[in-house]
Amino acid sequence: MQNWNLIFGIIIISSPILFAMIAFPDSISWSWNEGRGGYLFALVFVVAELLGLKIVISKKRLLVVIPMAIITISYLISLEYGLRDYIIESAEQFGVQLIYSWTWMWDFVVMAIFIVVALHIFFGTRWIRIAPAGPIFLTGTAIILSLDAFFPYDTLGPLQYVVPYFIQANVWLITVLDLGTAVAKDNVMFLRGEHGSIALQVFWPSAGVHSIIIFSLVIGAFMLKLNIPRNRKAMYFVLGIIGTIIVNLIRIFSLSWYALKVTTDPAAWEEFHQIAGEIMFLPWLFAFILVVILIESRRLKKLESKGQNHT
Repeated sequence: MQNWNLIFGIIIISSPILFAMIAFPDSISWSWNEGRGGYLFALVFVVAELLGLKIVISKKRLLVVIPMAIITISYLISLEYGLRDYIIESAEQFGVQLIYSWTWMWDFVVMAIFIVVALHIFFGTRWIRIAPAGPIFLTGTAIILSLDAFFPYDTLGPLQYVVPYFIQANVWLITVLDLGTAVAKDNVMFLRGEHGSIALQVFWPSAGVHSIIIFSLVIGAFMLKLNIPRNRKAMYFVLGIIGTIIVNLIRIFSLSWYALKVTTDPAAWEEFHQIAGEIMFLPWLFAFILVVILIESRRLKKLESKGQNHT
């Protein structure tokens, strides 16, 4: 029997994101700080975690959330009629350095608040264990955007600290593979390849440090849901962080390869740079979660079969 109230609940909670995708498709950019591409992945998290639940949501709770969804949609619409200009103007009052990160930050803040409140109305405090990944992804993205807005480039020392090590590893790999000439100095790479020379200055977002933070938050939430021993949770968490670091190294390498082998034209390179990170990180995040689920499902079946054999 279909849990229709749950399905309606999923539709209601998804409606603002679906509206943004349909009404403002140009805003769904895959660059993490230039659009609402993260909305889509948050939506996937929410739907994946809610589908199949046996919990029945009362009609009263559904009706309470509908006006909230309408208010959130109204926020998205109002951005096109002056609200975005007001947000941009307010940036100066708060000492914001990067305007676009500031404006997109509020989109993620509003959506995170809506989904958290909606889930709380649907499930009470249990929502933290039922469907935490989507809200945490949105909140994490908002936090990263705020850091980028207030502390751009290399002004946030702790996050920038690891960047030179990433660059050194990348230069070593380019040299070993004989792809061209690569020299590193602090957070700058000097590359010379088939299409000329280019200097790339790498800051913590471009190095993928933000993805490590978001991965930690999402996987931390995911581990809360898993009923497995703590040592296995810790193992998956550490392996996930290591994997994310490797993905980020591949990201930097791919950007370097593009400059060495494809083009040194700044505009063309920037287009590739805008999408390269999210194309790699987000599939990796979903793939990692899927692999963990498959491994633990098989392990649970083996434990159950052993228990039946003993009885």
